[in-house]
Amino acid sequence: MRRRTAFLTLGAAAVAAAVTGGVLLPGDDGGAGASGRDGGLPPATATVVRTDLVLSKTVDGELDFAQRRPVRSAVEGTVTVAASEGRTVTMGQTLYELNDKPVTLLYGPVPMFREMKKGDRGSDVLQLERNLRDLGFGAKLYVDPWYDKDTEAAVKEWQKTLNRDTTGRVGMGDVVFQPDRVKVADADAALADRVGPSDTVLTVASTKPVVRAQLDQTDGALASGGTKVEVTLPSGRTVAGKVVGTVRPQDAAGGGEAAAEGITVEVVLDGGAGAVSGEDAEAPASVKFVSEARRGVLAVPVEAVVALRGEKGGYGLQIVRGTTSKTVRVEAGMTADGQIEVSGPDVREGLKVGVAKS
Repeated sequence: MRRRTAFLTLGAAAVAAAVTGGVLLPGDDGGAGASGRDGGLPPATATVVRTDLVLSKTVDGELDFAQRRPVRSAVEGTVTVAASEGRTVTMGQTLYELNDKPVTLLYGPVPMFREMKKGDRGSDVLQLERNLRDLGFGAKLYVDPWYDKDTEAAVKEWQKTLNRDTTGRVGMGDVVFQPDRVKVADADAALADRVGPSDTVLTVASTKPVVRAQLDQTDGALASGGTKVEVTLPSGRTVAGKVVGTVRPQDAAGGGEAAAEGITVEVVLDGGAGAVSGEDAEAPASVKFVSEARRGVLAVPVEAVVALRGEKGGYGLQIVRGTTSKTVRVEAGMTADGQIEVSGPDVREGLKVGVAKS
């Protein structure tokens, strides 16, 4: 994934690196206070401005949906109707067909781990009965953890509508439980593919749109949940969002070796699904991570800061007034986008300062 960086590092080492192209201005003590006339003027000047500095990094991202996960076959069989990529599947609808029989989506946190039949008891039975009730099957059904004759009758009624054998039992491979409706992200198994237990048939995701972006391993701080971002969508619109967490490489679209080298983060957008309505899902987005911001500070171009010689050292600015200049000591702060925060008793907005040759 292409990356476009737009940030500088904080700290004294960064400031020192930024001013290596500047000049060493001595005073009587090798520090601030030196002044000059004519020949002491700098080659160029800039103005001290009051502005906002934002420490950020911008990388490419891609539109996707949250919480990708594989759906694996529980039994052996042949795919007779493949999953339809991009489709949203809700409770009671078919995800795909195996051996000419539908594999149905039902809601619940407990995965299908056994055949359910009369006499069984458990949380899986409870969630099955909730689905049967919500789908309108079983007029006499009392929702509880027991698979009794009323559960069996409701299952038979449901199976008849699915063109299944009315056994009254729910077999492994008949249903897939998911927490809510899902978006089919990938159809991993095609029509006529032979699949066995644990083979991935399709990949699903939630219906909540996200943007996935890859950061370097050194950008761990930006991957923290809650980090604010600005996303420029393929259409050019900019929307706000925030990082909700990281994604394992195998769960990310286009994962693999390249994704494993960095940190893949998932970003939710303000506005939800409406924020990406009409956007081209195949086109890249641009994600700007904001890690720190300084509002209303005095700043100058990085090239304006000079290293001071002498016992005290530090940094300074060459203040220019007419045909004279004077070096004053300053405290250097955050750097971003070629500007550096400066402060000190002799620094104010609007002053002209010298800028070293690049």
